[in-house]
Amino acid sequence: MNNIPIVLLAAGASLRMGQSKPLLRWGGQSLIEHQLNTLLSTGNPVVVVLGNQAENIIPILHDLPVKFTINENWEQGMGTSIAAGVKFVDQLFPDCKAVLITLIDQPLITTDHLNTLLADFEPGDQQIIVSQAELGWQGVPVIFDRFYFKELSELSGKQGAKTIFRNYIHQVKAIACGDILEDMDTPAQYIKLRNDQ
Repeated sequence: MNNIPIVLLAAGASLRMGQSKPLLRWGGQSLIEHQLNTLLSTGNPVVVVLGNQAENIIPILHDLPVKFTINENWEQGMGTSIAAGVKFVDQLFPDCKAVLITLIDQPLITTDHLNTLLADFEPGDQQIIVSQAELGWQGVPVIFDRFYFKELSELSGKQGAKTIFRNYIHQVKAIACGDILEDMDTPAQYIKLRNDQ
């Protein structure tokens, strides 16, 4: 298994949710604990990007073998969090061949799917490995070869990683994963996903 660092983006304001997503309850624990346990089960190093409510989330992380960084510009959008996470990974793991980026609000993501992404990565081929939903759309979790670190670290505002993999479409490999990519932006989506468990 490629020892690729995993970045969990958990810095956003959760405006439509009305409360901090990482601190939502999920299966008897906080959502961020659930997500981190899933990520840590891969055996790969995990980095968390925090911003909004960081002071309330950091105590939860103290008992987990993860590193975290604070995105001081989190209010400007997800692009700044991706940039902060990739820069932090590059400092901590200067020899890593790639990075895997994941989101806090996709609670159905499984360790098996992450392991499939990691196993498919071939270092040095400038690969981008994306997750593909059953309806055909593609997104995170996504692996970017180190080749893309400079562009990732320069993202700003609300730009997501899609802006990069659309520019390198011939380097993209999609891994189908059914309906586990569902995210939750509103209380109704949160309740539905939680009740479906």
